[in-house]
Amino acid sequence: MRTLLTLLICGALHAQPPAIIPETDARNTDIPNTDTHFTARTYRTLAEWQARRAHLRKQILSAAGLLPMPPKTPLHPQIFGRIENKTYSIEKVLLETMPGYYLGGNLYRPLKAAPAGGFPGIVSPHGHWDYGRLEHSAVASVPSRCINLAQQGYVVFCYDMVGYNDTIQTPHDFGGPVEQLWDFSPLSLQLWNAIRAVDFLESLPGVDAARIGATGASGGATQTFLLAAVDDRIRFSAPVNMISAIMQGGGLCENAPNLRLDTFNVEIAAMMAPRPMIMVSATGDWTKNNLTEEFPAVRAIYELYGQAGNVEAMHQDAPHNYNQVAREAVYRFFGKHVLGETDAAKFKERGIRLEKLQDMLALHNRTLPGNALDYAGLFAQWVRTAQTLVRETTDRGQLREMLEFALGAEWPDRVISQVKGERIVFGRPGRGDRVAGFWSSGEGRKVLFIHPDGAEAARHSAEFAALVRTGRPIYTIDAFQTGAAVAPRDREARMFLTFNRSDDANRVQDILTVLRWLDVPGVELVGVGRAAIWCQFAAALSRQKVVLNADVSNFTGSDQEYVDRFFVPGIQRAGGLRAARLLTENRE
Repeated sequence: MRTLLTLLICGALHAQPPAIIPETDARNTDIPNTDTHFTARTYRTLAEWQARRAHLRKQILSAAGLLPMPPKTPLHPQIFGRIENKTYSIEKVLLETMPGYYLGGNLYRPLKAAPAGGFPGIVSPHGHWDYGRLEHSAVASVPSRCINLAQQGYVVFCYDMVGYNDTIQTPHDFGGPVEQLWDFSPLSLQLWNAIRAVDFLESLPGVDAARIGATGASGGATQTFLLAAVDDRIRFSAPVNMISAIMQGGGLCENAPNLRLDTFNVEIAAMMAPRPMIMVSATGDWTKNNLTEEFPAVRAIYELYGQAGNVEAMHQDAPHNYNQVAREAVYRFFGKHVLGETDAAKFKERGIRLEKLQDMLALHNRTLPGNALDYAGLFAQWVRTAQTLVRETTDRGQLREMLEFALGAEWPDRVISQVKGERIVFGRPGRGDRVAGFWSSGEGRKVLFIHPDGAEAARHSAEFAALVRTGRPIYTIDAFQTGAAVAPRDREARMFLTFNRSDDANRVQDILTVLRWLDVPGVELVGVGRAAIWCQFAAALSRQKVVLNADVSNFTGSDQEYVDRFFVPGIQRAGGLRAARLLTENRE
């Protein structure tokens, strides 16, 4: 048995300054969820932030099933049922945001002549109010904000959340493990609809495509800042009563699996920088700390751009809302940054004429077009589109990236280790993980042996005994939640998969962590039983070539097999077994 000194000499690249690996794996004890009180990280340079922003953008798109982006098919917009008042018009809208899938909404336009270059446009998601985009109450009047914005000189498209008003081909809340494999969720459809809503708005005559903004409250604010995070066409925004360090959203439409791995809404909202944004908050909900926590954290990102004046906060003593006080603050902010008007008196809200609900609904006395898909048909189309996108992706780097985001995996910058005799423990600095195992000395090609029941089971297996007889150096570990490393993990935490990787995803990461520590080409990666699948995906993502010795012939890659044997949200959308095999071809 080699001493620790000999081990480190043989792997000189592994030499590390003293570091501590925790006694308990943080992945079992620190379980972030939608009600965790998060702390914003600090970015020292603009370049550091921009690299993080680029990563987060892809993470959001991946969680929404939009990495790579599906093709944008014709919207076939239907605009009808025009209502005219003295200064504005309202029309009903149906958009075919993907073949056979329809988004409903209302289009509010000024009646005055468009200025040179066109009116600025605003997309306006509504949030979880009882009447959706037609909610008209003291705490939130969607028609009031849309009409007043139109009177001020904007073209406004107010569109449905899924399952609300005219957008009825799915429920608002839907999805189970199979849908999660394909990233098919309410959040996926809503973010896609938002992107297509921008496509629609910028296509309209009289709209200035270079001046499009977004505003919504509550769940509509979540849609607003997610859209702004992934679509730079949003040039100004007002997410109202949602950006918080203490609550990240309570609905499925705000919490897709993998969305907030190692992040939270304050950081996502900061992706709007340096474009103008107002953060509206209230004492009576989860935005109560805005002036002391969330707003300073976001402003710090704007300061990296030298644009601190482009972000503002408005805080009021009120319950959860998008009330008149909040709306007028938004009007003033947009007026200053978009219309070039600083006279606050011009943005006092006017009273409105409220139209009958049936006169606002696109499907009142109408049916969906004949090609409209039901839920099963829509899901099947989503799957076919994903399969086509993966088949057409030939770039190995892009395939690897898709799998990395689905697994939430990384090739670590650095891995630390602690050795005591034949026992060895690995960890990634700052991650809090603990990967324990055993090693035995030898000569020749290194072996990493993974058993589904952990390191002790591996050492008592016939396969391990055969490897020992070769005289080669062998490493084996308790991959996450196997062997001695099994520990309680609160999988019932609210929106667990939005913030935490699945067990199988963590197992792949543990293998990558050890491969990174070894950091030599040609390691033989051996996986038996169910661990063969973990090894197949780890080999695909390894930055060093490995010799893969893992029989996955009894795993065909069906949805049910993934649910039962390798559950990782988004893995099918990212190409699954086919992509992993392509990435390991000719690498041995």
